Amino acid sequence: MKLKKIYAILAFQLIAGGLFAQEQLDSLAVTKLSPLFSQPTLKNNKLVVPQIKGYEVSLIGSDNKVVIDLNGQISQPLIDKKVNVLYKIVRKSDRAFGEIPMKDIVIKGVYGDKGVGEQPFVIPSLREWYGMDGVFQLRPESAIVLEQQNEESSKVAQLLKEDLKKLIGLDLPVRAGEPKVGDIFIGSKGDKALGNEGYSLKIDDVFSIQAPNYTGKVFGTRTLLQLLAQNKKQLSISKGFSRDYPTYEVRGFMLDVGRKFFTIDFLNDYVEMMSYYKMSNFHIHLTDNAFDKYFNYDWDKTYAGFRLENERYPNLASKDGYYTKAEFIALQKKALRYGVTIIPEIDVPAHSLAISHAIPEVGSRKFGMDHLDLDNPKSYEVVKNIFDEYTKGPNPVFIGEEVHIGTDEYAKSESEKFRKFTDYVIKVVQDNGKKVRAWGALTHAQGTTPVRVKDVRLNMWYNGYADPIAMKKLGYQQISTPDGWLYIVPAAGYYYDYLNTDNLYNNWEPRKIGDVTFEKGDPIVDGGMFAVWNDIAGNGISEKDVHNRVFPAIQVLAEKMWGAADQHTSLFTFNQKKKSVIEAPGLNMRGHYAALDPVIVHLNFDSQTHNQMNNEWKEASTTATQFEKGIKDNGLKFTDETSKLILPIAEIGEQYTVSFWIKPETNLVGDLFVSKNAKVFSDGKGLGYARDGYQYYFDYTLPINEWSQVSITGDHIGTQLYVNGKLIKDMKPFDVVMPYKDKNSGKEIKYKKVQTLVFPLSEISLENAILDELKVYNKKLTSQEIVSEFRTY
Repeated sequence: MKLKKIYAILAFQLIAGGLFAQEQLDSLAVTKLSPLFSQPTLKNNKLVVPQIKGYEVSLIGSDNKVVIDLNGQISQPLIDKKVNVLYKIVRKSDRAFGEIPMKDIVIKGVYGDKGVGEQPFVIPSLREWYGMDGVFQLRPESAIVLEQQNEESSKVAQLLKEDLKKLIGLDLPVRAGEPKVGDIFIGSKGDKALGNEGYSLKIDDVFSIQAPNYTGKVFGTRTLLQLLAQNKKQLSISKGFSRDYPTYEVRGFMLDVGRKFFTIDFLNDYVEMMSYYKMSNFHIHLTDNAFDKYFNYDWDKTYAGFRLENERYPNLASKDGYYTKAEFIALQKKALRYGVTIIPEIDVPAHSLAISHAIPEVGSRKFGMDHLDLDNPKSYEVVKNIFDEYTKGPNPVFIGEEVHIGTDEYAKSESEKFRKFTDYVIKVVQDNGKKVRAWGALTHAQGTTPVRVKDVRLNMWYNGYADPIAMKKLGYQQISTPDGWLYIVPAAGYYYDYLNTDNLYNNWEPRKIGDVTFEKGDPIVDGGMFAVWNDIAGNGISEKDVHNRVFPAIQVLAEKMWGAADQHTSLFTFNQKKKSVIEAPGLNMRGHYAALDPVIVHLNFDSQTHNQMNNEWKEASTTATQFEKGIKDNGLKFTDETSKLILPIAEIGEQYTVSFWIKPETNLVGDLFVSKNAKVFSDGKGLGYARDGYQYYFDYTLPINEWSQVSITGDHIGTQLYVNGKLIKDMKPFDVVMPYKDKNSGKEIKYKKVQTLVFPLSEISLENAILDELKVYNKKLTSQEIVSEFRTY
């Protein structure tokens, strides 16, 4: 009989230096005992543990530890909740043991229904909600009121104050005392059962947030901000009660900055976005390298990245971008302020080409220089020195309690040496007071050399490398990171370019690791994490391209990793409503602007009243410009190198068109359109654009003393230039073909290079040129529409 959902396991415990084995219960014994766990007994606000003659029974797991904790204590929910728990049974006679679930235990709520109206939509969804009549109204005279003026509450209030200013422009005062109508109240009297990240809301005439811990208070403010962001005009929120808390502790995202550099500003923005979606872990993969086959199989020329300043080995830090220690410490501190934990990763002993570039003697000649030589004691010395520099001492660079050491994809033939090295690195990091994370690899690297288990968590990425059942037997806590569900490799042609978010929403939850599904509430699963791997170094992928892939995944996976699997709204409803949830206050990394009129900016320079700036944007401003005859009435003359047009919109992304008429009086030279992330320029080669260290050319030069209509369109695929209604160049992805063959298969080696652009609009400088009829659309016009636009003038 195959029991797919019951895992009777063989556990090993290290006792006094010897290996003591406990036998597993046979499936027949587990099947026989299972009916005794079909009906719960609830007494005195507790779940009573079943008593079975000849067995010890203990409660080891709950998929809602707020409602039923591991002592069986019940915290009554607002509305009825179903909870699943997991028991461990141990036969007294021989200590053989197994696990049996108790499913769908109904805990009655304080209220018999969900109350009035519809539950407010936020991501992730509120776990418990009871609706009341009326709305809370935030006002210009509202205040943020603290129950106590202590350091913790004051920090939360200051963070909320800053975000409210960015979101809605209100600069609310902070005070202690009794709240008044329209105030926001932050207190610490939340039920302790809510845990570190949970909070409760009472939304009445006052919006009240109660949480026993700092992170719960922060996450309560994120819910408030999401609700206000969806109703920025009225600033009203439906009244009701809520208790909100996560199913899983680890709700994460991993970014490979080793193969592609991301600015510290980008990482700081991501901290704010992840907090806004209550994502708890930001895993930063600081070191890695490209594949040598794209570099003529020459390890010396193969791209490698090490993104953190290192004083012991100054040559480690990548020349094309790295973070100073001060920057990285500040990032981690900011993350903690926002309720997010940074998990830094230094990947060894494979994926380590950056180390062997800096210290060649530690690279493996046998397996490739991206492998450290595990027969060389210097490898151990160097790795210890690197980790010590970041983890040792009273004020380490890695300030959190967990550090990721990589340990993945080393040559299988060296399993025992790999296991020895892995255990060594774990000891180094743990001796410095840190807990350890690692990539699951011990099924691939089977052997007898022991590897530490205590205070080690594994990212479970591929069951062939680390079998979830086997790792559970060994005692490793697991973070669900299955590659077949959760790996993005941009423009690579394998894994996902964009995650299948609909499938994830309907069919995945963290307890699903590859083809293994653990029981609900199994304590071995700490949560989940998705990942972006920038395998193809140099393929033109930009920060914006990566973000375009991450943001839809964040929205869905924040939902899936916070809430229970049975409480989500329908996929259709979620996909409709998620459109109203922004990235975070003050963030618009996509350059996304929703408007019914696709023309979101129209500057015709005839008069200020005819200059269209969509929504609440401020007017444009100019420096050293003057009005002259344009293609239609007035145009804007840029007289010299100081002339500028400043727009209150930084950039436009996703699907867009930027169209304008221009008459250069001399050859245009320099940066024409600029933002923090990109520029459109003109030089001796003609018009082009640059971002993320890449330059692209349209192979076109604008004529002097002639009016030309320029239209640039773009989306997540590529960029197009039209002049006077004609397509000049379509900058779509193209194949880069190596001038040599694959040395193993003899096949052609090639990769796709991406030529996208999120169009820069912050500052326009067109020395000795006249600009007219500048239009920005939040749609990509068709070639026919562009021709029609040209013929209008």
